Amino acid sequence: SGLFRDMFPTQIALIGAAASAVAGRDEDDSENPLAAAARAQGKIGPRIFGTSPGTYGAGVEELLSRGEWSAREEIGRAYLEATSHAYGGADGEAISAPGVFEGRIADADLLVHTGDDPGRDILEGSADVAFIGGFSAALAALGRNADVIVLDTTDPKKPRPRSVGEAVSRVVRARAVNPRFIAGQMRHGPRGASEFAETVDRLVGFAETTHAISGALIEAVHDAYIGDAEVRAFLLRENPAAAKVIAERFLAARRRGLWHPLRNSIDDDLTALIAEAQASEVAA
Repeated sequence: SGLFRDMFPTQIALIGAAASAVAGRDEDDSENPLAAAARAQGKIGPRIFGTSPGTYGAGVEELLSRGEWSAREEIGRAYLEATSHAYGGADGEAISAPGVFEGRIADADLLVHTGDDPGRDILEGSADVAFIGGFSAALAALGRNADVIVLDTTDPKKPRPRSVGEAVSRVVRARAVNPRFIAGQMRHGPRGASEFAETVDRLVGFAETTHAISGALIEAVHDAYIGDAEVRAFLLRENPAAAKVIAERFLAARRRGLWHPLRNSIDDDLTALIAEAQASEVAA
């Protein structure tokens, strides 16, 4: 991340030095694929990549927020273009390396995304969607597939790997549709409504970028937030802008074929909610 890059250049240098040391070892190809690749290429290639100095994020956040894309490969290309620099050397400095990270992703079989903060989950904040989703979309753009693992390291002694679908499902079941969570957020008025909108946005974002989120999860959140008359009324009363965002994101999931509810009235109901939210904003 850009924050890690700025705060820990020494650690970046150490990781780069460690990768170079492994790549330079005289070991059998079967025991050391990194060294085998270095010998085949005649050089030790970079292993640490990120956006250019002074930039932050994964390069896909604005594209996702606007929703102005037709295929997730467009998101993948934006992710690859943003990850244009390699990092390393004695000071962890940046070197422009367009296209090199694309080659690394094309050879990847697995992405491991760690999370060590017990106070947040992957549906909070946009970073997880941008990085995990950007990587997944980049694979699609390259015509490749790889496993995506969310590694829960909140207890370092017992790390728990989960597929991205399992990780999101766990958060939805434990938090997003939990009646206690919903009731607690409703006590916070407009801010609580914003939390619902952020949860929906992240959930649909994962569905759009990874294609690993079941429609049943989207439907469960819809039923908890919009299908429940009390919560729906709360959204319109306390934060019509959040209600509008929620309805628009659910409609986006429908339009992109990520959710196929059994009720034929869903689209009309969501369109009606958008109209009500807009009317409430004007009245306010």
